[in-house]
Amino acid sequence: MVAEPCINCKYTDCVEVCPVDCFHEGPNILVIDPETCIDCGACELACPPRAIFPEYSLPEQWKGYVELNATHSKRWPVLSAKKEPMPEADRWRYQAGKSDKVDLT
Repeated sequence: MVAEPCINCKYTDCVEVCPVDCFHEGPNILVIDPETCIDCGACELACPPRAIFPEYSLPEQWKGYVELNATHSKRWPVLSAKKEPMPEADRWRYQAGKSDKVDLT
């Protein structure tokens, strides 16, 4: 599952290593389609802000991201190639408590 650390960053190193194209792109966050993901773990290691977790180890404060990933992966387009992160990604990368900034449009 992609969680809060991805908000306003959208580094796509994870997309580049994904063998099954399970990432979907929203306005300011990526999500994983849990039905497509094969739980290989490659994306977890590739993610600069460490925003990706297997569901069983998702920190308690981010449990709501399970539903967010499942729901929005059905709405947003698949992202299958690496692209530039958001313009201020480095500034947002380590900021905590930014769940209220997620754009779900």
